Amino acid sequence: MGTSLVEFLLQGDVLAGGGHHYRAAFGRSGIVCATQKREGDGATPSGLLKLTRVLYRADRIGPPVCAVPLEPIGTEDGWCDDPADPAYNKHVRLPYAASHEALWRDDHVYDVIGVLDWNLAPTEPGRGSAIFFHVATADYAPTAGCVALSLPNVLAALKAGLSAIRVPG
Repeated sequence: MGTSLVEFLLQGDVLAGGGHHYRAAFGRSGIVCATQKREGDGATPSGLLKLTRVLYRADRIGPPVCAVPLEPIGTEDGWCDDPADPAYNKHVRLPYAASHEALWRDDHVYDVIGVLDWNLAPTEPGRGSAIFFHVATADYAPTAGCVALSLPNVLAALKAGLSAIRVPG
């Protein structure tokens, strides 16, 4: 931690804040009104998505400079996406019986994961899970609902103080 807080705004395929503008990818189904967001719909929810913490692959990068708590991840880290499970939309340890997403990936998409406060507290089953700020694919392919930038731009936005992403809708 150790940087000032800055709210960024998603405008089309650009994430802007603190005088910076970065090319961004977002949900393959576009942006959906927060009240309409559902698990698996591929949409990015509208609203103010606060950054709660940053997870990162310590074997690939050093700790990012950011305004929120940091936590390295390992091979046993996952995120539950089963609306019927009590750990829905929560960080879990693998192996895990319910449906989940592994956070330790062979690609670089989850080398840095900003956990956004979508449907965290209270968690409502089926309202969407794992809405993150993370690394985009090389071709900026749409995400499953997250906001994604290139790795250098993820790190730069965090260093610039990214504390929330406003998604108009």
